[in-house]
Amino acid sequence: MKVSGFTIIRNAILFDYPVIEAIRSILPLCDEFIVSVGNSEDKTLELIQQINNPKIKIFQSIWDDKLRHGGKVLAIETNKALQQISADTDWCFYIQADEILHEDYLETVYESMQKNLFDKRVEGLLFHYLHFYGSYDYIGDSRRWYRNEVRIIRNSPLVHSFRDAQGFRWNNRKIQVKHSGGTIFHYGWVRPPQVQAKRQKAFNQLWHDDEWIKENLPNNDEFDYSKIDSLALFKGRHPQVMQDRINSMNWKFGFDPTQKKFGLKTRILHYVEMTLDWRPFEYRNYRLIK
Repeated sequence: MKVSGFTIIRNAILFDYPVIEAIRSILPLCDEFIVSVGNSEDKTLELIQQINNPKIKIFQSIWDDKLRHGGKVLAIETNKALQQISADTDWCFYIQADEILHEDYLETVYESMQKNLFDKRVEGLLFHYLHFYGSYDYIGDSRRWYRNEVRIIRNSPLVHSFRDAQGFRWNNRKIQVKHSGGTIFHYGWVRPPQVQAKRQKAFNQLWHDDEWIKENLPNNDEFDYSKIDSLALFKGRHPQVMQDRINSMNWKFGFDPTQKKFGLKTRILHYVEMTLDWRPFEYRNYRLIK
C-alpha cells in the first residue's frame, strides 16, 4: 500500500499557518508528500524546504488572484497538487495548512486504509473534526462548525477538489466514504488577534470583491474573538507537534462556556445535538456507506 500526502500553502509566515506541524503530523503515514507552494510575500518556500525530509516533494505555483468567487482558487490549487501525486499511489491524504492529525490516531488511520484498500466501494475516508477558537482551550460546539470531512481519497482521475477545497467529488457526485477512526484538530481560528484580522481580510478576498470587503469587514487592527455564539472547554490533549506553538501563545482569550448566543430555533437544535449526538438537517459533503 502506497500513501501520498498533499497540501497547498501560501504566505505561511505572514498569516501564521502551522503548516510545518500539519505536514509532520501525517508524514509517518506517507511514502511521499506533495507540497504546492504558492507565490508568497514571505519566505514560505524556504520554510517548507527546512523540513529536509526525502519524502517531501515541493513544486511552486502561481495563484490566480483574479478568481474572487466562492474560494474557487483553493480547489484549483488543490487539484494541481493532486495531479503531482505518483501514479502508483493507492491513497491520497489531504491535509490543510491549519489542520493536525493527532498522533493517537496514526495507527487507527493506517489500519483503516489497509482494511479498505481492496473495497472499491470505498472512495475516501472520513475524519471527525475539533475546531479550536480564540485559544487552545476552547472548541466550537455550535452548528456553524462542520463535524466531519473527507481527507483521504483513493487515487483516481475521477476525483477532484470541490468548490473551496473543503471536500472532494468523485466524477461530479458525492464521494462514497467510510470513517477513518481519526480526528483532525483544526487550528485556523487560533492566531494572534492582529494576525487573524489580516488573515481574515486576505482569506475573504478569495470569495468577494473589494466592495464587499469594504462593506462587510471592519477595518480593525485586531480580530474580535468575543463575537462567537458558543464554545466548549477542551478537556483533551493536544498533538505533540503543536506543543511549541501552544507554549509560546502570547495573547489572552477567555470565554464563558455557559454563554449561548442562540435564537430559539438554534437553541432547540443545539440541545438535540448535545443530547442525542445527532445534528438535524446536517449538510454532508459525502455519502457514508456501511
